Amino acid sequence: MTNRNIPINFEFFPPKTEAGQAKLVAVANVLADEQPEFFSVTYGAGGSTRDGTRRTVLQLNNEVGVPAAPHLSCVGDSREDLRTLLNDYRAQGIQRIVALRGDLPSGMGHASGELRYANELVEFIRAETGDHFKLEVAAYPESHPQAPNFETDLKNFIRKAQAGADSAITQYFFNADCYFHFVDRVRQAGVDIPIIPGIMPITNYSKLARFSDACGAEIPRWIRKQLEAYGDDSDSIKAFGTEVISQLCERLIEGGAPGLHFYTLNQAEPTVAVLRNLRG
Repeated sequence: MTNRNIPINFEFFPPKTEAGQAKLVAVANVLADEQPEFFSVTYGAGGSTRDGTRRTVLQLNNEVGVPAAPHLSCVGDSREDLRTLLNDYRAQGIQRIVALRGDLPSGMGHASGELRYANELVEFIRAETGDHFKLEVAAYPESHPQAPNFETDLKNFIRKAQAGADSAITQYFFNADCYFHFVDRVRQAGVDIPIIPGIMPITNYSKLARFSDACGAEIPRWIRKQLEAYGDDSDSIKAFGTEVISQLCERLIEGGAPGLHFYTLNQAEPTVAVLRNLRG
């Protein structure tokens, strides 16, 4: 690995059951051995997992001992709802938040809360809590799936950064060039916050294809074709996926990426396998 001490962090989603919660704590304990900077916990469409996110964040923070950061979206929430949640997180010792517009619930054509965009949420958090929270925002190297074009999306990102974000985490991608191009364009605009690439381990082709189509992440044709060729051979898919993602991470680190953010899907082994290669 070019830099063995590059910061890493891991993202989870809030489990729906007690068994899922117990399994996640076990996974988090395994990943804690990798010495991440923080864990983050997602927030469902329209805040549908707000209570689950809070419970999971506090459990990880208190039981696993790695600082946990809740995702917080403004879709569907009033300023008062957000204020209450921010005060609660501050009282619980949470020091980092991933501030997002958030996914719209199915059938909702536009944001329904009092704040409509992530830059407004960042401004609101800063106005309410000053510099208490380290704020992460989302970045889309291949452009947000709902953006009309790259330039508009770039301007939206710059607005979020200028509103008071400390750093950004990207949507996952498989083409390092799109990340470097995005970072170059952001730097040309005078924005210098760290932009941490999001990394999605490959373990299941059909799920990956579905995810990627929904979020606008392009799977290069050569990767798609190789994964298709493996069919139901999950061992070959995982081995190939580990190799592809390890090489992507190596290239990102060599190109100056300030860290790596792993979308774990609440599993430890796929991410650990990549990290093992990087530190090999």
